[in-house]
Amino acid sequence: MTPEQFDDLVQEVVENLPEDFKDKFDNVAVVTEIWPTREDLQRGNVGRGMTLFGLYVGIPKTKRLNYSFVLPDKIKIFMGPIMQSVTSEQEARAQIRKTVLHEIGHHFGMNEEEVRKAMH
Repeated sequence: MTPEQFDDLVQEVVENLPEDFKDKFDNVAVVTEIWPTREDLQRGNVGRGMTLFGLYVGIPKTKRLNYSFVLPDKIKIFMGPIMQSVTSEQEARAQIRKTVLHEIGHHFGMNEEEVRKAMH
């Protein structure tokens, strides 16, 4: 899969999120990158042997007073780790959706444990 095809797949997943999410999901840019940087891995508290599929970068809604004159938060979706973990486009789509929803949980102020509980 090319980076352009992966980006299209991510955008398709975002566009097909439930309306409830999209209505509350403002001032957030979902971007694709090939691999996480060292800084991304540190921000995500990723240790050796662990994988980072996505990363929320911003101030959670629960900690923000307003959005006036604020740059958008960002959800990064990493192509390399995701594509290494799947064997088909269908699996990639499912992992991307799971990753986007996971990072949206962080946008809404959930910590890692709360997000994982909500996902199961």
